Amino acid sequence: MSVGVTPSASLPPASDTSTVKSAFSLVDYVVFILLLVLSLAIGLYHAFHGWGRHTIGQLQMADRQMSCLPVALSLLATFQSAVAILGIPSEVYLYGTQYWFLGCSYFLGLLIPAHIFIPIFYRLHLTSAYEYLELRFNKTVRVCGTMTFIFQMVIYMGVVLYAPSLALNAVTGFDLWLSVLTLGIVCTLYTALGGLKAVIWTDVFQTLVMFLGQLAVIIVGSIKVGGLGRVWDLASQHGRISGIELDPDPFVRYTFWTLTVGGTFMMLSLYGVNQAQVQRYLSSRTEKTAILSCYSVFPCQQVVLCMGCLIGLVMFAYYKEYPMSTQQAGAAPDQFVLYFVMDLLKGLPGLPGLFVACLFSGSLSTISSAFNSLATVTMEDLIRPLFPHFSEVRATMLSRILAFGYGLLCLGMAYVSSQMGPVLQAALSIFGMVGGPLLGLFCLGMFFPCANPSGAIVGLLAGLIMAFWIGIGSIVTRIGSSLAPLPFNGSSSSLPSNLSTVTMTTLMPSTILPRPTGLQHLYSLSYLWYSAHNSTTVIVVGLIVSLLTGGMRGRTLNPRTIYPVLPRLLALLPVSCQKRLHCKSYSQDLSEDTAVFPEKMNNGMLKGSRDREALAVPEEVRVHQGSSSTFILQETSL
Repeated sequence: MSVGVTPSASLPPASDTSTVKSAFSLVDYVVFILLLVLSLAIGLYHAFHGWGRHTIGQLQMADRQMSCLPVALSLLATFQSAVAILGIPSEVYLYGTQYWFLGCSYFLGLLIPAHIFIPIFYRLHLTSAYEYLELRFNKTVRVCGTMTFIFQMVIYMGVVLYAPSLALNAVTGFDLWLSVLTLGIVCTLYTALGGLKAVIWTDVFQTLVMFLGQLAVIIVGSIKVGGLGRVWDLASQHGRISGIELDPDPFVRYTFWTLTVGGTFMMLSLYGVNQAQVQRYLSSRTEKTAILSCYSVFPCQQVVLCMGCLIGLVMFAYYKEYPMSTQQAGAAPDQFVLYFVMDLLKGLPGLPGLFVACLFSGSLSTISSAFNSLATVTMEDLIRPLFPHFSEVRATMLSRILAFGYGLLCLGMAYVSSQMGPVLQAALSIFGMVGGPLLGLFCLGMFFPCANPSGAIVGLLAGLIMAFWIGIGSIVTRIGSSLAPLPFNGSSSSLPSNLSTVTMTTLMPSTILPRPTGLQHLYSLSYLWYSAHNSTTVIVVGLIVSLLTGGMRGRTLNPRTIYPVLPRLLALLPVSCQKRLHCKSYSQDLSEDTAVFPEKMNNGMLKGSRDREALAVPEEVRVHQGSSSTFILQETSL
């Protein structure tokens, strides 16, 4: 079911703002400003350390010398933004702990990238993930993938840039758009000047701040309520401790299958093929380091999710003990956590500032990653192929200019996000709408050797059309069916377990909307299924078009761009069965001769991309390439 919403930009009433503002002391301002100063200092240190000797490789890939821990924390921080810090506790407050089962999707959502996507990307020695698309298909597919990613990230950055500024406005009365400008400028400066290395190390610092801010809220809140046991009892009494909801209906907002299966596809679109994450994998010293960093994200993600859910439960218990004011009850859902924190931490100088610093840390880490990745793909996929003879100095300077340009562009997009619904769902919906088709495009290339460039392009277009049809239809339907605000009932009973259509202008609904029918029912698809639905559309349409256009017949297939599914599956059979099927032992599936299928060169182009015949494989080489290529050819013929 969809959610009736009001714009999340609605600000608290003036009387309430002044009340909250008095709780933000000089110490809080110092803590908050210290975050910005230290983040900028880390970035400027890496910018001026070796100034004049920087290369494009240092700026974009940190010289591929990063170790496991900073890469892992940067991977965590990249999409652990203020969107999640504000959104997850509100979701748990409103709907219960069902959202916690999203943690089940982290297992496959990180295991698959570690063993499929990272080895392929790393061994091809890529800088941009979309260079893979040219190696697998052609240049047109690469450009289409790059433009889709740029669109996705610019829109998403608007949400991430706007959310903490909205929070700061509600807390201190500080001008909303002035805070947007401050955040954007600070982030743009240290990202453009310091490059990926500066971004990763500031992510490490900001991750620690995020942990400290959330931990402070949990500790103080549980103490004031009477301990975590009391929190759990109150949540259980009012139905906020959810069991496993096994309803397979994809139109129910949160079920076990929606959170685990749909969440897995969402995680794959984030941690598998998103340039912001792939760039961090590829900055690692070795392939093993990249894989270990991906593994290390799993426990960190679980801790972060548990902390967000705990804040939601503590907030629920707190307002059962200390009822909300009328002004707080009328606030937008994205502001629930902020009002709770200011109520909870008033009289404790420094802690409100720490939590606001926590919010800004989340946004700084996400925005800086986006600026850096956007500048990288624009440089590598759009500019350097056209101007292959750029000098290192010019390329480095242009990369910095691109980062500055994207910073200015994302400042403008912050206004668009102010017109969206609840922050968490809006942000995840955008990633599902655009991230899903991109995931499908990469899966089509890696797992289906018969897929050809025509199938890839048509499949991507079909996936994007389907994504925006359902996504925009859902948003329009929610706006059209939103109800007038209902008076807050502080003693109303908990939400029914199957209720997923509520009016977000109130904390507790007292009216259930009728179940939609026809296209309205299609538009009520749970937002966590967007990635799965849209990526599947790309694969199905891409395969049909590829088969109708002759597959890869007459084209050269680089086996290093394929994940050999058939050898992997046959390796699971007993040895006796493998012998009957005449299977050779499968060991190093991607260790093909790099001289036969060269990866991209320093100028962002494929070696010999102007002369595609250079990639043709001599017949005698094909015969001796081993079992992996044999199976790939078998799958292609199939």
